[in-house]
Formats: sequence, C-alpha cells, structure tokens
Amino acid sequence: MMPSFDIHAIIKQLQYDPANPLLFNNGFFVYLFAVFMTLYYLLRHFDTARRWLFCCFSLYFFYKASGYFVSLVILSAIVNYFISHPIHNHSKKAVRGLVLALGIAFNLFILFYFKYTNFIIDILRHFFSARINPLNILLPVGISFFTFENISYIVDVYKGKFVPVKKFSEYLLFLSFFPKLIMGPIVRASDFIPQISKPYFVSQEDFAEGFFLIITGLFKKLIISDYITINYVDYIFDNPAGYTGLECLFAVYGYAIVIYCDFSGYSNVAIGLARWLGFRIPANFNLPYQSKDVTEFWKRWHISLSSWLRDYLYIPLGGNRKGKVRMYLNLMATMVLGGLWHGASWAFILWGTMHGVALAIHKLWDEKSKYVLAKAKETFIYKGFAIFFTFHFVCLCWIFFKASSFTIALQMLRQIKYNFNGQLWPAFWNNYHNVIWMMLFGYVLHALPGKLSGQITLRLQKLGLAGYVVIFMLFILLYGYFKASDPVMPIYLQF
Repeated sequence: MMPSFDIHAIIKQLQYDPANPLLFNNGFFVYLFAVFMTLYYLLRHFDTARRWLFCCFSLYFFYKASGYFVSLVILSAIVNYFISHPIHNHSKKAVRGLVLALGIAFNLFILFYFKYTNFIIDILRHFFSARINPLNILLPVGISFFTFENISYIVDVYKGKFVPVKKFSEYLLFLSFFPKLIMGPIVRASDFIPQISKPYFVSQEDFAEGFFLIITGLFKKLIISDYITINYVDYIFDNPAGYTGLECLFAVYGYAIVIYCDFSGYSNVAIGLARWLGFRIPANFNLPYQSKDVTEFWKRWHISLSSWLRDYLYIPLGGNRKGKVRMYLNLMATMVLGGLWHGASWAFILWGTMHGVALAIHKLWDEKSKYVLAKAKETFIYKGFAIFFTFHFVCLCWIFFKASSFTIALQMLRQIKYNFNGQLWPAFWNNYHNVIWMMLFGYVLHALPGKLSGQITLRLQKLGLAGYVVIFMLFILLYGYFKASDPVMPIYLQF
C-alpha cells in the first residue's frame, strides 16, 4: 500500500509560522539543511548555480524565521549594491561623499523606523505631552546585524578599502548568508566576499572544528542556558520582590552565564556551519568573564559588535586623537549608542552608559597606575581581584539589561542589599541545587583555557564517521533529558 501524503500539511510546514520561527535547534532545519547540503555539494563546481542556490536557501531560511520581512533584506541588498558603485567610481569626492551619506541615511532610516519609532513617540508623549499613539510595528529579526553590515560595506568602499562587487548575487549572499543573518556575528565584506569564489573544499580540520563548534554551541544554548533560564532566572527576574536577596543574587549570576551561553552558543553554531560550508567567520567571543578590566571585556565579548563600534563610530568621532576630554566623550557616545543598538529603552541606554563610564575610568586608572603598580599588576593576587571586580561590575550591568523595567532592576538591587537572608542557604540549596550545579558547570567550562578547544579538535580529526555519529547521538540523548516543554527563544533574537 502506497503511503499517503497530506499536501496541505507539507505546504503548512514550508510556510512561515510566527509561533515557531526556524532556528538552528529546530528539527525541520536539520532536514532542510541536509537537502541544501546535498544540492550544494552537487553544484560545488558550478560557481553561479552554487551561489544562487545559497542565496535562495538563505532567503528562505530568513523567511521561515521572520516571514515577509525577507523582502527587507532583498531591498537593502539591492540599494547598497547599486549605490556602492558610484561611491567607488565617481571622480568627484563630494559626489561620492553625498552618495555615501544618502546610503547611510537609507540604512539608518530602516533601522530607526522599525526599532526606534515607538521609543521616540514615547519620549514625545511623556516629555512634550504630544498626542501621538504608538504604531503597530513589528521588529524584523536580525535588522540590527544586517544594517551594520550594509553600512560597513559602503563606508569601506568609500575609503578605498574594498572594491564593490560586480555580481549582485555575491553581495546578496554576503548579506543573507544564513548562519549569521539572524543573530550575527557582524561580518565585514572584505573578510567574507573573497571567499565566495573559492572552490568548495572542507578539510578534515574544517569538519572537526565545525563539528566541535556546533555541538558545543548547541550544548551551551540548549542545555546550560535554557535549563537555568526556565528553572530559575526568568521567574526571579519576573518578580524579584517575592524572593530573598540570596535568590536574587544567584539569579544575577545565573543570567550572566545564561546570556553568555545563549549568545556565544548561537555564534558557535553559526561559525561551525560556516566552516562546513567552506567559509571562515571570525570568533565572536573569547572567554569574556576571564577579563581583568572592562576594556578587555569588550575585546572578548560580542567581538564583531565592539570592533564595529570602534572602527565605524569611535574612530570617526575622533577616537583618542583629539585630546583626553574628547576621548572620554567619544567613549561615552560610542557605548551609549551601543546600548541603544541593543534595544529602544532607557534601560539599554543606562547599560551602555555604565559601560562607557567604566571604560573611561579604566583608561584614567591605567594611565595613572602604569608606573606605580606595574609590578603589582603582574601578580596573581592583583589579576584575581581584577577579574573578580570586573565580573561583578558586568553582572551589575546585566541587571539593567535583563530587567523588564527600572522598577524590576531596583527591586533586584534592593532585595540583595536589604533582604539578603543568607541564613536561608540550606533551604535555598535544597530547592535549587540542580540549577546551582548547572550554573557551576557553566562557569567551570568558561574557566577552562581557550587552547583546550584546539586540542579537542585535533582528537576529533582522528575519529571516523562512526565517532562523530556516536558523539552526536549522545548529545541528542542528553538534550532529550534536559529539553524544555516549550522552546526558549535566543536572547539576541530580539536585537
């Protein structure tokens, strides 16, 4: 008897579902990716066909993740592709500068309309009594990421750092490349586009590194981050006044490892998939909680964003070239706008401001102490204290990043300061020991030396296909044990 197919069910599965957006941890993605990889391998010697296949799959992936907002990616690709040529080719610098300004304005207009319109309306209503109702605007996923990629592309073309691509499909692929389209990393055209025309080749090292990144990324996101989020962090942050300061403090520590495992885990998967597809994307995280100061933290956390802000905002504002006062102002402006990039709210602005102030203070401290404490800074005690202090400052800032309002953030701080109740530790441990063990496991993994991943990758290269299958099946079993009843959306999906 022939099996029956429900064509309507198949069509529904292929359509965008707002309640179930397509992400890397979605079962449907595994089947879809397998089909894509088969076709991609068959077309590996046909550059044009391979490139358009990649574009179509990436755009379909975005459609399944964000619906008809995929048209926004196509529109921005068309506009930035066509304006890049007069920016590069026109003989008059004034005209090239004007076209660049129009291109930046176009990209920022799209970003501001979708992300900041209602925030501006809210400001006008509260401070100027304007009678304007908020608009019903949905935020396209990934808009902050691909907008910054568009801007960096046309700026680099203007500066002569990159020659604009001749084939539209190359730029469309750069912008829509599905592993990084939704949540980054933010990739530079000069790093990515030259790889498009290279012959498709994946070495044993590439496959092993990709496999390691994908498995560890999924482990950090789906097991560590999701478990702590569902079983502890979310409901403490929902109502901190209903819990003791001890519980609130551990919720802050929990969120610190949650956001790291969530975002770095997704970045690992994106970079790992890219390796399997023959592309190299720079690392986005480098053990940030091992930082000894805030400056180092931003060299290790969300590296693609922090380097973008440095190169396309801080340095153009003058960087440290126009005096110390101007340098501090530039730092503050960069971090405030970096906070605003994350979301249209005063909490994100405060979060960015706190980091901006900390960066300015650190630069001042580093300058004043570089001779007096030069030897002391090399000691184990100083480094340990510096890491401890930096970590707790970052945790303090995370409260405002995570809390849904200033009221919630202040309640967290108030409970920790005035209602700590440390004597309740036995009961706290009895209720939450599984969560605490998971948190501790996450921090222990983070504390391991970075070179360990390279050593593991070398061992993976010696495994046959059966070894990879066994490791993957063990992960599936572990995921099945810890899997939540409802999927936990990635934190940076909202940005």
